[in-house]
Parts: sequence; structure tokens; C-alpha cells
Amino acid sequence: MNFPQFLVGLTTTSSIVAISTYLATGSIWKTLAWTILTLSVMQVGYFLFVVRLIYGSGAKSAEAKPRRLRAVPPNRRGRVQLM
Repeated sequence: MNFPQFLVGLTTTSSIVAISTYLATGSIWKTLAWTILTLSVMQVGYFLFVVRLIYGSGAKSAEAKPRRLRAVPPNRRGRVQLM
């Protein structure tokens, strides 16, 4: 998930939480508290997702077997030709 998608989802989710909380309680302060709580939880979740992406890719590349290189003979002019 890239950052613009996260922002759209965060904005949509917080708007839905704010509207539904206000309709259920009728209190601006409870609405504000629940919206801030929702934003905090989503931000922590996004941070953990990014950390997992960073450390998960490092673990996969460390487990990969190293590639074996083939020896390539030089061509007529003495240069090595890459395949």
C-alpha cells in the first residue's frame, strides 16, 4: 500500500467514525475522542506494516541462495563479453 492510498483510507475511515459517533452520541467531545483514537490506531498499524515490509524483504533476501557465476572466456580482442 502506498502513502496516497493510505491517506484516502485514513480520511474516509475517520470521517465515517466521526459521523457515526456523532449520530450515536450527539456529543462533539466523544466524537473527537473516538476519531483521534481511530486515527492513532490506523497510524500505528501503517507504521507496523511498513516495518514488516522493510524487515520482511531483508529476511527473504538473506534466505535466498547465492547465484553461481559462470566463467566467460574473453573474445578475440581480449575483452570479456557479458551475457
